[in-house]
Amino acid sequence: MELYTHLREGEKGAWISIGTYLILSAIKLTIGYIGTSEALKADGLNNSTDIAASIAVLIGLRISQKPPDQNHHYGHLRAETVASLVASFIMAAVGLQVLINAGKNLFNPVHETPSLLTAFVAAGSAIVMYVVYLYNLRLANRINSSAVRAAAYDNRSDALVSIGTTIGILAAIFGLPILDSITAILVGLLIMKTAYNIFNEAVHTLTDGFNEDEVETLSVLVRKVQGVIHLEDFKGRMHGNLMLVDLTVTVDPSLNVVESHRITEEIEKKIHLVKPFCMVLVHIEPHIESVKQT
Repeated sequence: MELYTHLREGEKGAWISIGTYLILSAIKLTIGYIGTSEALKADGLNNSTDIAASIAVLIGLRISQKPPDQNHHYGHLRAETVASLVASFIMAAVGLQVLINAGKNLFNPVHETPSLLTAFVAAGSAIVMYVVYLYNLRLANRINSSAVRAAAYDNRSDALVSIGTTIGILAAIFGLPILDSITAILVGLLIMKTAYNIFNEAVHTLTDGFNEDEVETLSVLVRKVQGVIHLEDFKGRMHGNLMLVDLTVTVDPSLNVVESHRITEEIEKKIHLVKPFCMVLVHIEPHIESVKQT
């Protein structure tokens, strides 16, 4: 199935993120301690949470590729969403730790100016993470993977965090050391915000939430299918990256089974053109007004 092939391709993005985060977190934490920069150390801890998050996404992608079995008739695609939920808790825990440490340093400041090297490390990290973001975004768009797209947005937020870290370090070097701790607090808040966004999206998917704009877009397509008189009901939910759609339409009651089946096939075709990874279940009913008229 093409969906599973794309899930395997998505692993490339997860592996690249893991490798990049491993290298950058080690460099930032080391240089942060040597160069006495709380902001750079916080940025390094941020990248360490991203390692755990990327590993969780990788595990989720692996499990999601398992085919349907006796206990999972729709497959294991939701494993990816569960992994994202776990990753959000990991990120929130580390973000909280960053805030606590930055708060302690803010009220009990250590009067040490960060070295210029820490600023160069933060700036270089921002460039690297932006390149990784562009790669993962292109990959996500090509394979239509929400997990890889989420990882790409996480890469972008890390690039922005590193830019903020660079600014905070430079400000501290030029005589405003308190800004280094303030920047560390901002980094912690950004980690918490990213964790919340991932958590919110995962919970929305796991509780069968569905985008209202998607409902409207697909409903318009269904109504335009020749032979459909009325769209009675439309329900949608996400199963990992697979969209599940259940809908009920009314048709002319004089149609035979073959003609009614043609309408269902046309509906499926229209939806698959805009949503390739979609399982559509169409229920046909006779149009009541037509029945009364006969």
